[in-house]
Amino acid sequence: MAEDTTTAPDTVDPSDPVAAFSGIREVAAAVEIPLEVPGMPTQQGLMVTRHAEVRAMLTDDRFRHDAAAVPEAENFLRNAQTGLIGLPEDLELLRRPMLGRDGEDHARLRRLVSRAFTVRRVNGLRPRVGAIVDGLLDDVAAAGADGTPVDLVEALAYPVPIAVICELVGVPEADRDRWREFARLLVQPDPGRMPDVARGMVAHVRDLIEARRREPADDLLSGLVAAHDEDGDRLSEQELVDMTVNLTVAGFETTAHVLAKGTLALLSRPDELAALRADPQLWPTAVHELVRTCGPIPAGAPRYAAEDLEIAGTPVPAGTAVLPGLLPANFDPRVVDRPDELDVRRDPGRGEGHLGFGHGAHYCLGAALARQEVEVVLSALVTRFPGLRLAEPADGPSRLGFERLPALPVHVDRPPGG
Repeated sequence: MAEDTTTAPDTVDPSDPVAAFSGIREVAAAVEIPLEVPGMPTQQGLMVTRHAEVRAMLTDDRFRHDAAAVPEAENFLRNAQTGLIGLPEDLELLRRPMLGRDGEDHARLRRLVSRAFTVRRVNGLRPRVGAIVDGLLDDVAAAGADGTPVDLVEALAYPVPIAVICELVGVPEADRDRWREFARLLVQPDPGRMPDVARGMVAHVRDLIEARRREPADDLLSGLVAAHDEDGDRLSEQELVDMTVNLTVAGFETTAHVLAKGTLALLSRPDELAALRADPQLWPTAVHELVRTCGPIPAGAPRYAAEDLEIAGTPVPAGTAVLPGLLPANFDPRVVDRPDELDVRRDPGRGEGHLGFGHGAHYCLGAALARQEVEVVLSALVTRFPGLRLAEPADGPSRLGFERLPALPVHVDRPPGG
């Protein structure tokens, strides 16, 4: 890396992610960060930290999502996948996923699944999402009727998006726990366990594919199987397996996080929750604000410079891994007034007003579905339970940012005297 590259400071408080990343953002639009992989020398990468520069980077085709297209980067990525996550080298199909392709290759694969995530199709799913939520809230009400705390992470935040995406894709209910286990290992890596789990997941998906060949259904997997069987040039067998795995995991893990973190944010900010209860028309904008402030991903997947270039005057040699800093960009005071505050009345303005779902060609396929789920779940939750409150009262507003909640215990009965 060039000598005049700005290095991220090491004095920010890591216990407060918004403050930490905001401190980095105010140093420079692009800062040098260490990328560490077991068994390899530390490599210096960059993080882009400001909203305008992140947007520009995500639409610049000189940055490749697919490391295999950048010779200087491929070896580092392969070692990262093995050393950090534990993906076995024999599962090549999971190492170069659909979501990580570029150009026409990516567009070809995206076209095959995009019809399942159109706004019209997602709106058609709303009654089913509502029915799933109502059933789970019945269980929550029963579990908490005597004042016993209920963990909303286990009882609601995960079950809803898992049920919705698995129904959309075509994963049987009995198989859904194994998908959550696989997703957990991607978020909280255990390289020792991952090889067996990943191989088991691939075998499981192949079984699902064969089942759809024998008996097609009205789901995304049946459509993908038909696309492969009718014209293998459109979708290879390996791509079929990979697409099923990636779409299903991506379809619930991040949404579950926003549901849990968003609930905590609202319950620890009574004025914001009261505004939503008084005016339910605020929910669509509130969802955007929750995604902006409670998004699960501090930085998007790395892009790799295909040639020597610059970002805001910072030199970027070919092969450099560059991370789009979604969290610092979403809290950038250059584009958001009072960015460190959660404001359910905030007008996102043109577009979404945030980068929580990415930007450009790799914008999240399931964004409309995720927004709908967050709105349906949270609006139903706070309407169904007027006495909803944290089991352990908060001293003040919860911290915003991406930190994951292992549990969220709440009381759903009316408080004494309430």
